[in-house]
Amino acid sequence: MAVDAHAHAAGGSAEDGPGATAEDAAEHSAEDSARRRDLAVRAAVEQGLIDEDAPLVCLLDTAGIRASAAALTGAFARALAPGTPVLHAFAVKAAPLVPVLRLLADAGLGCEVASPGELALARAAGVAPERIVLDSPAKTAAELREALALGVALNADNRQELERLDALVAAAATASPIGVRINTQTGAGTIDALSTATATSKFGIALRDPGAREWLVRAYLDRPWLTRLHTHSGSQGVPLALIAEGVRELYALAEEINAAAGRRQVDTLDIGGGLPVNFTSDATTPTYAEYVSALRSAVPGLFSGAYGLVTEFGRSLTAKHGLVLSRVEYTKTTGGRAIALTHAGVQVATRTVYAPAAWPVRILPYSAKGAPLTGPLVAQDIAGPACFAGDLLAAARELPLLAPGDLVCVPDTGAYAFTAHYGYNSLPRPAVHGFTVPPSGKVRFTLARPAQPVSTIPAEAGAATPDALL
Repeated sequence: MAVDAHAHAAGGSAEDGPGATAEDAAEHSAEDSARRRDLAVRAAVEQGLIDEDAPLVCLLDTAGIRASAAALTGAFARALAPGTPVLHAFAVKAAPLVPVLRLLADAGLGCEVASPGELALARAAGVAPERIVLDSPAKTAAELREALALGVALNADNRQELERLDALVAAAATASPIGVRINTQTGAGTIDALSTATATSKFGIALRDPGAREWLVRAYLDRPWLTRLHTHSGSQGVPLALIAEGVRELYALAEEINAAAGRRQVDTLDIGGGLPVNFTSDATTPTYAEYVSALRSAVPGLFSGAYGLVTEFGRSLTAKHGLVLSRVEYTKTTGGRAIALTHAGVQVATRTVYAPAAWPVRILPYSAKGAPLTGPLVAQDIAGPACFAGDLLAAARELPLLAPGDLVCVPDTGAYAFTAHYGYNSLPRPAVHGFTVPPSGKVRFTLARPAQPVSTIPAEAGAATPDALL
């Protein structure tokens, strides 16, 4: 079978000790996460990671990331038939940092990549080609050739790509497992822009379009080298039942293809990822155990061992384990509204700034010394540094009144936030540090990505060819 049979040992976070179970990791304490965060904020001040000269820093809780990885692998390991091949491939787009990919690889995960750059990141992290899956709706012939030469698994997005693969597979032998991405058209969640299983989604081959199902079955029968099926029916705002319905449609199609082929041609189901994240508190909900339970109810055959499995989770593995920490530079009142001007805005929380209703974040206030800030609550705007009026992390948020030098902490930003910097106003990328809290309680930081020197920005903006357009 074309998926690694990887025995994922159940285990907890780096602080849990060797006797911890996957159940412990799955239900890792929100209180413990908050305790580690408070210690990290204070330590960041005491150790000089944030000060007047470095007013913005981003932190990753490595114990929390390990706990999430253990919760994922443990939930599936407990449910699957013994010996079932399974590859949990982290969606690199969620946190495209080589040290993060390396950490997750050490926890037993592979990588799902969607561009040449993401493939390069996975390889730089030392992830073996057989533990990488390539998904993208617009792969070039060169990208396909590279994947096939490396032995990276890939999923064709559309009929034209499949025809392109016909020629490439005929031209050179490959070890790459190949599948087709299906749009199950099972419906949208609450965030339209992230819903990938709508009637008109740009991804995959639409399963319910007239004649599509019959064409797909025929396409597999004509191509014995097609051995996988892929769908991605989940994302933020999509309920578990709807995600499970998409996976059920995928399973039914695999059964239909194999029955038509008279053999087990499709041997692996790539069920994607997209487990929603709770951004309203420190609690981890829904859990991977709850996700697996929903799948077992909707698609019991998925866990029989008849098919190898691939998952592609991203946000749910890292989001809750990242935090942005910024100094308050100035405060003022305009039209009766208190405003705190900070260094954290659209460049590190892009989705929140442009779509605040869909991506609200929590704001946790700390004193200049890194202690949780208390006091009467006052409605305040938490503004970023970018030069447009909408650069707000929160509007009219009830918080203790902030003063210059205080700190704002934005938790749950370990995915699709500071990990993928947005270069508005040519704001430099902030430093990213991982942190651990050993039993001694003294926080240890390790640099995962250095702060971008301002001197490098002109080079990225064509400084070497200043007269090119004259």
